[in-house]
Amino acid sequence: MRRISRITVAGAATASLALALSACGGTSTSSGSSESKEGKGLAIAYDVGGKGDQSFNDAAFAGLEKAKKEFGYETADVEPTDGETDADKEQRLVSLAKQGYNPIVGVGYAYASAVKGAAEKFPDTTFGIVDDATVEAKNVADLVFSEEQASYLAGVAAAKSTKSDVVGFVGGVDIPLIHKFRAGFEQGVKDTDPKVKVISQFLTQTAEEGGFSSPDKGKSAAEGQIEKKADVVYAAAGLSGQGVIEAAAANKVWAIGVDSDQYQQEALAKYKDSILTSAMKDVAKAVYNLAKSVEDGKPATGIVKGDLKTGEVSLSNSNPKFADDAELQKAIETAKEKIISGEIKVKSS
Repeated sequence: MRRISRITVAGAATASLALALSACGGTSTSSGSSESKEGKGLAIAYDVGGKGDQSFNDAAFAGLEKAKKEFGYETADVEPTDGETDADKEQRLVSLAKQGYNPIVGVGYAYASAVKGAAEKFPDTTFGIVDDATVEAKNVADLVFSEEQASYLAGVAAAKSTKSDVVGFVGGVDIPLIHKFRAGFEQGVKDTDPKVKVISQFLTQTAEEGGFSSPDKGKSAAEGQIEKKADVVYAAAGLSGQGVIEAAAANKVWAIGVDSDQYQQEALAKYKDSILTSAMKDVAKAVYNLAKSVEDGKPATGIVKGDLKTGEVSLSNSNPKFADDAELQKAIETAKEKIISGEIKVKSS
């Protein structure tokens, strides 16, 4: 049942909770505490790379911050640990549920098993999972996106911006989710200019090997593509994408960011003039909307999908050189309209 009253919780208490959960990997099983469960709302459990990735996880945190400010309740955000199992993830979610947080969001497809297990144990708590549509339960919202659509537009931008007729794609991990980014990008490039060559590469076969959390791997991959004349490189690689952007800046070529508007990220400020645009998916909005649905007493469940039509995937316009290029903007807008109308069917694999 949704709480009725609101109790403002001191910031120190929130910080202490987050620290305690982080220190033990969020696997505490303590329950029966005298601490009130009133006034507790959204909690998120980060994916590989954690908070500070300037991308996927930070976008989820932005949604949490908005919910916290608007609804005035206590929130929690918990870091992953190295080498953790599905059982560790599930226990992290269970711990948050026991403490009274609602909703609870697993940020990333790796939480599928954990969300399913925790949701069964706490049927009155709403759970969300980002980037996975396999969990079917009455109290679970699958927050997914048409990443291939934004990636198609990134491909249009790359094809219109390259001078060498070679562009690159760096995917973090060789999995279906990242295949969507590659497929859309390659199709966007080829539909715009068939003579442009696309060099595509995945950093690792599994997330455990660091494909989403190793800027050095991203940098090395981008440098290899740049050596092969790529002058626009698009990364869908989480924290590893920072290395791609660094390599692009060092070699004075364009990078295309992902998930968040990376031109605006403070940690990437010294590279921003090399960030042409970013293929964004509004994880922040999806996370916030789930919190709002619970707050309104009508929790979202089932597959909740964001695409170009809903505005939850898009290209950023922060870089003036990108925004002020009339020919480029016209090409992107035309492609966007055709995707929304169904005239262009974007491949997802």
